[in-house]
Amino acid sequence: MSTPLDPCLAPDLVLASARQPGDEICFDVHLSGGAVSAIIPSHHDSPAVPAATRVVDLDGRYVIPGLWDEHVHMTQWALASNRLDLSAAGSAREAAAAVGSYLAETAAAESQVPGGGTGVSGGPAAPGAVQTLVGVGFRDAVWPDLPSLALLDGETHGRPAALISHDLHCVWLNSAAAKRYGVRLDADGLLREDAAFALTGELAQLPDAVVDSWVQHAGRAAAARGVVGIVDFEMTWNRDVWLRRIAGGFAALRVEAGVYPQDLDRAVAEGLRTGLAVAGGGGLLTVGPLKVLIDGSLNTRTAYCVDPYPNGGHGLLTVGEAELLALLVRARQAGFVPAVHAIGDAANRVALDAFEAAGIAGRVEHAQFVRSEDFPRFGRLGVTASVQPAHALDDRDAAEANWPGRTDRSFPLRSLVAAGATLALGSDAPVAPLDPWTAMSAATARARQDGRGPWHAEQALTRQEALTASTRGRGRLRVGDPADIAVLDGDPLTVPDAEFAAMPVAATLVAGGFTHGGQ
Repeated sequence: MSTPLDPCLAPDLVLASARQPGDEICFDVHLSGGAVSAIIPSHHDSPAVPAATRVVDLDGRYVIPGLWDEHVHMTQWALASNRLDLSAAGSAREAAAAVGSYLAETAAAESQVPGGGTGVSGGPAAPGAVQTLVGVGFRDAVWPDLPSLALLDGETHGRPAALISHDLHCVWLNSAAAKRYGVRLDADGLLREDAAFALTGELAQLPDAVVDSWVQHAGRAAAARGVVGIVDFEMTWNRDVWLRRIAGGFAALRVEAGVYPQDLDRAVAEGLRTGLAVAGGGGLLTVGPLKVLIDGSLNTRTAYCVDPYPNGGHGLLTVGEAELLALLVRARQAGFVPAVHAIGDAANRVALDAFEAAGIAGRVEHAQFVRSEDFPRFGRLGVTASVQPAHALDDRDAAEANWPGRTDRSFPLRSLVAAGATLALGSDAPVAPLDPWTAMSAATARARQDGRGPWHAEQALTRQEALTASTRGRGRLRVGDPADIAVLDGDPLTVPDAEFAAMPVAATLVAGGFTHGGQ
């Protein structure tokens, strides 16, 4: 497999006999200098191709601009793929029993591993101590029972265990883990929001070589789905992490590395700003947005909402309105595009108020629940709605339970588009898979391929709208575009829903070099 090159060094390439979505006739797509230099009908006065230029016959396959996942936590996604999956647990008791069963099944095997480490372990432990068992993906918002410290203790028998919720905003611990990490727990055994984020970061402290190898694998898997770039919002000083990975051979896709408020002073001092190519990044790494979390999540019932949850709370506003405005003004002055995490309808109002007062455009990450009067403000203020359509299917039951009678404006893709908003699609991996076809299928069908009917089908996008929102507004290849391309075995505008969700990707190119296929 070839790797992407500096655009100035990328060899010329012709993708012959290619079609664009909706087209019948074939074109030859000429790539030069890392960009699309010509799109010419096949066999019609095509210019002579230099003998040294490689020609790849696509045999009528379809080409689209390469896909972007606009919201990823790449380290967490790589780690989640190597941890105990609890997503199928239908109750707290089932989740705890799954942990107990795993420990019973693997006790003998772990005793043979130096240090007791396995792929589901997390965080450093003292020499000779057993590693912490880490599980992921539980959804307590729809469980009929409640997590508890006693329940998890009863299944783990003194082995430290930390279970991370699917939305990353909550961690369920047992007493041994609480002692190891020095945290205080209530009877439910749960840490939420900042406390959960801090512990999740500590659980990720595995050897760089281990984590980087998992990230390499995840990057190749994303390229195989047509992904050419991600916006990575891992909660760390992420630039140096990615420089290390790229120096170590990571070349699967482009990365925009986000910055968090705690690192903004450092970023400014080092001359960083959104969109700046990072020296040493091989043409793949640029500085991403400034990420600001101002509320929680639906599953944890901490998304900040106008109306109360059934438990009586309104969620949490984790960054005050004055502080948010000051951050956005600072972002404007420093050249950073703000990306404000806002899930609840009250949080979205606060975010839009701050964008308007600061006089800056940017992004709202998630925009899961929006007041009707706030939809037009996205378009008027130039604020992009960075949305994760798969969450609508994952969270439909939680939304119905916690936002009863108001779910017509939850995950409101059509309402946002109709009001003039720009959409950018992503996954929030590991909350949902890093696969834009999963996101686009959810956006267009509003249903899984499991027989369950669509949920609020009136909020669906068209296939073309979903493609456009997954390709940074491009939708179709045009001369002058970056040579970041996905080659498909079917027409994404017309294939059946099931095929669209699992779209076969024949090849992916970044800057004119193959990152998948192309042999």
